[in-house]
Amino acid sequence: MELRDYIQILRLRWIAVVAITLAGILLAGIASLVVTPTYTSSTSVFVSIQTGSVTGSDLNAGTAYVQNQVKSFAEVATTDKVLQPVIDELELQMSVNDLASQVTATAPLDTVIIQIAVTDQSPTQASQIANAIGRGLIDAVEELSKPSTGASPVKMSTVSPALEAATATSPNIRLNLALGFLLGLLAGITVALLRHVLDNRVHNGRDVEELTSATLLGGITFDDEARDKPLVVQVSPQSPRAEAFRQLRTNLQFVEVTDDGRTFVVTSSIPSEGKSSTSVNLAITLAEAGARVLLIDGDLRRPKVAEYMGIEGSVGLTDHLIGRANLNDVVQPWGSGNLHVLPAGQVPPNPSELLGSKAMISLLATLDQQYETVIIDAPPLLPVTDAAILSKLVSGGAIMVVGSGKISKHQLEAAISSLDTVGGRLIGIIMNLLPTKGANVYGYYGYYGDATGAKKSPVRLGRKPASEE
Repeated sequence: MELRDYIQILRLRWIAVVAITLAGILLAGIASLVVTPTYTSSTSVFVSIQTGSVTGSDLNAGTAYVQNQVKSFAEVATTDKVLQPVIDELELQMSVNDLASQVTATAPLDTVIIQIAVTDQSPTQASQIANAIGRGLIDAVEELSKPSTGASPVKMSTVSPALEAATATSPNIRLNLALGFLLGLLAGITVALLRHVLDNRVHNGRDVEELTSATLLGGITFDDEARDKPLVVQVSPQSPRAEAFRQLRTNLQFVEVTDDGRTFVVTSSIPSEGKSSTSVNLAITLAEAGARVLLIDGDLRRPKVAEYMGIEGSVGLTDHLIGRANLNDVVQPWGSGNLHVLPAGQVPPNPSELLGSKAMISLLATLDQQYETVIIDAPPLLPVTDAAILSKLVSGGAIMVVGSGKISKHQLEAAISSLDTVGGRLIGIIMNLLPTKGANVYGYYGYYGDATGAKKSPVRLGRKPASEE
């Protein structure tokens, strides 16, 4: 993936990233409040050599000796010899090991100073322990370095006594919050990328292009009123959704079809991807452009066209196919006169057999001569074979409606494969249920590419986990 792909993923899942980041900050804040604060006090002890001579060579030799020994002297600060007297002096209720865990003694490089730091929950006790250890270290080193006769050549003195700390050294709330922010942000980004990798649903044009070379004809945005008001091009002709159907009509006019006719099957992979509402609105827009159009409800299992168009649907396609009614008796005009509708009629017990019958083949040949464009609303491809059968019979081919976020890539592959198996022709895909807000919302591009010559889909596509039929 390119950088823009990662940015797109983060824009799409920014809510999760922000939520996890805030959770990291919150946890860091809670941890900072729960942890008992501790205070650190430090004292510094200067180490020198006692000598009766003041020549330069003697001073250099003494300084070198002290620098070589000062690290060893620092280690003495955490031994029993120093700490046990401190425990006894201050009447501390702890062992030598417990006290040693609170003490840090260091000797900075190329110096003769020992720094002793003590951490404790009480700032007063921390300073008392640090000063006591400093005194104890002076006594211990003097005793350890004292020769059998004479005074110790090492002289130690406190140069910076320990003072009570005004503020706690731990927890460092600012640092913890910063770490919580960084770790939360990292976790949020990781979760967003992981969800993208594991998400196998079809959301946009790129997902479609990974699976098929079929033309992306257009994209229709989601509308939560579509179920109650399916005829958007009639109810809201100036809406963006209505304009999307007009753009779809324009794109469909450039699709290469045979000279025998322009009969199209509109189908989907599974139910609730919006293929019926797409069929009726596409038919209306084609008729508005002046074409003589016939809309057929070829979904003989769950017919919707008559309900959406507000016409009588008890008699229709099935009655004609079984020879019970003439074509002119079941085709109903709608609107201004350019659009005619053939409802499904009664739901038969054998839809697949009727749609693949010789009567259906004969009907399609007749309709190709009478109408400029015929739109057939067919059942989904995966549950039944009706649409696949029709796709082989029609002159134009199949148009597949893909509900953004509704199906997996495997389902779309299986639906396309079902068309290939019977020799049907997939002429294009319509993305439906696209969001009106969010990072995946794209505006219309022309289908002819950009200035670089790169091919672009007609729309940038997004997700919306909703349903239409």
